Amino acid sequence: MDLARADAPQSPNLRPARLWRPRRVLVTPAALEHAHGRAMVARAEALGLPVERLRANRLTGLGGGDPRRAYAEAKATLALVAAPPTKLRLQPIPPSADWRFDLAEGCPAHCQYCYLAGSLSGPPVTRVYANLDAILGALADYAGRGAVTSTTEARAGEGTTFEASCYTDPLGIEHLTGSLSAAIRHFGAWDAPVQLRFTTKFAAVAPLLGLDHGRRTRIRISVNAQGAARYEGGTDPLEARLAALGAVARAGYPVGLTIAPILPLPGWRDAYAGLIREAARTLDGVPDLDLTAELITHRFTPGSKTVLQGWYPGSDLPLDESARTRKLTKFGSVKYVLPKDLMAEMREALTGMLARDLPAARILYWT
Repeated sequence: MDLARADAPQSPNLRPARLWRPRRVLVTPAALEHAHGRAMVARAEALGLPVERLRANRLTGLGGGDPRRAYAEAKATLALVAAPPTKLRLQPIPPSADWRFDLAEGCPAHCQYCYLAGSLSGPPVTRVYANLDAILGALADYAGRGAVTSTTEARAGEGTTFEASCYTDPLGIEHLTGSLSAAIRHFGAWDAPVQLRFTTKFAAVAPLLGLDHGRRTRIRISVNAQGAARYEGGTDPLEARLAALGAVARAGYPVGLTIAPILPLPGWRDAYAGLIREAARTLDGVPDLDLTAELITHRFTPGSKTVLQGWYPGSDLPLDESARTRKLTKFGSVKYVLPKDLMAEMREALTGMLARDLPAARILYWT
């Protein structure tokens, strides 16, 4: 994956961020029917990226029958497409938010535990939606509805929440799309108890710092203990992510720590304690700090294990079913989670660390 350095950021606390440069940009005819699609093409061409205008709306020819080749080609490809009508009908996304909406599907990172593995069909191309006006316009019908924050006493202060990072990392592609900035401005101008939420493993927040966000966007930075860094290829390092967290918090955004996936690696107790202390130092002195924490343990399914081992055959990510507890999801499918006793031990440890070193953090959930 090709990476470039961003221009000098607006905050002196930020270093130039790493920006993804796809080797292919595919543009469907449907994408060109929308002003946002044409604007994204202009962005790509201004960056000197090779843009291919397709004759049809179907994406084909990505790697053939070789899984490794298909993965490599897909991960280096950005496709500008139009979201189908089903994307305008939102789905609940507990425990994170009331509703999920998608600016894109797919991610340029190479996380060896990728949660998208087994969830999205076909090669992992990053597909960006050109019909942004329709996507944002559909949100109003869902305001005041939902079962996570809209109607629960503990989180009612967040208003109706809309999660934008279920199937993508919107900041990792923002320099190519502008979609995230448009969504932040949309929520900032929306005079209602609503909140946009997204989480990211990238640090290129400089374009977001001056936006009129109205404190209606919560930016959560996905972080992990240093020992897990080897599983997060193509992302920004922890130090850069924490600097980005401090920058957006000082720009007045509500912020969050997404600690995920929590892994029982050797020395995990000291490693997670160090992570939380670093986050506390980053946020020290932020005025009007609005901080949440979401704690997500590692889990996998038989399908995701098969996909991940095909994508990353040399990985030592712990995927041994015998060391996990087998559970059924509400849909009847199988997943493997940390054993009950270890889960309880880690939960007590991490929540205790947050209470001690980062008491401003409001823990939303452990899962």
